[in-house]
Amino acid sequence: MTKPLPVIAVTVGEPAGIGPEISLLAAWELRHQMRPVLLGDAAYLAMLAQDLDAGIRLMGISQQALRHHGLPGCGKDQITVIDCPLTKHVVAGQLDPLNGRAVLQTLDVAMESIANDWCDAMVTAPLQKSTINDAGIAFTGHTEYLAQQTGTAQVVMMLACEASAHLPQPLRVALATTHLPLREVPDAIRFESLLGTLQIIHEDLQEKFGIAKPRIFVTGLNPHAGENGYLGNEEIEVINPVIQHARSLGIDARGAFPADTLFQQKYLKDADCVLAMYHDQGLSVLKHASFGLGVNITLGLPLIRTSVDHGTALDLARLGTGLADAGSMKVAMRVAADMVLRQHQHATGISRSTNKKT
Repeated sequence: MTKPLPVIAVTVGEPAGIGPEISLLAAWELRHQMRPVLLGDAAYLAMLAQDLDAGIRLMGISQQALRHHGLPGCGKDQITVIDCPLTKHVVAGQLDPLNGRAVLQTLDVAMESIANDWCDAMVTAPLQKSTINDAGIAFTGHTEYLAQQTGTAQVVMMLACEASAHLPQPLRVALATTHLPLREVPDAIRFESLLGTLQIIHEDLQEKFGIAKPRIFVTGLNPHAGENGYLGNEEIEVINPVIQHARSLGIDARGAFPADTLFQQKYLKDADCVLAMYHDQGLSVLKHASFGLGVNITLGLPLIRTSVDHGTALDLARLGTGLADAGSMKVAMRVAADMVLRQHQHATGISRSTNKKT
């Protein structure tokens, strides 16, 4: 019996950016590997699809019909669109705050679809935070919004890229702190939060990536990982004690390692994930290696969420269709689908183990 394909909810993001275009292109190309379900303005997506490829076939469904009947069946050469109507006509490259609420609605409907088992995971195209804020809604980003809406106390941002000619194996980089001014980073690295970050990484690598015994390499905060206190005490006072405590809990955490030398293949080949202390410390390396082909993954949520590694590219959208690269979106969708399968295998394995014990 053929296993059902993972059903992936794809929010198309800021309508004036490249999100709708790359969502359509990636969904159409990957439609035989998974079932993509787009969330956006159905009429606008239909018009855009005709500009991109007249062969793209879409089937729109209203939110009301979705809630009454669930997600309808769909042929393999057709993409379902859950209609989240925009208020204003879209002008490529021009933001309009009147469309901000509709953009946010795509996230709400995607979460609702996962909660009701209509979809298995969500992938988010880039949105413009200012559009939502200008619409009168306090919004700091996808990650924070999803955490708030799902009641998740702590989440972890991780970027990953697939193996390539330059990378013999996948590279995953998680962050202890995310979008903070650099002067605030040392105070944000605390024992409990750092330990919680390691626990989330460990559990999600097991459950959603199928890695039975994850190896997590942890960077120091300071140059040379503090050089025994001569260049800073955060490693001695916080980072190393957290690593030791995590190891006592069965987490294979190692370090703290100097960040300037850790990102070499001779070290990375033994790591399933690198935990960096701040944004640019880890992501500069990953984006250099894979920009346009990386994927942003939010760990710790009660759902699977991946995203592209780039922004709305309003300037590119303004030039017209057919110019945007859907590479990162395709990777994000493939990773989400693979995580769905891994999570199912993990849950099935636990269920079988429990049944054997009883």
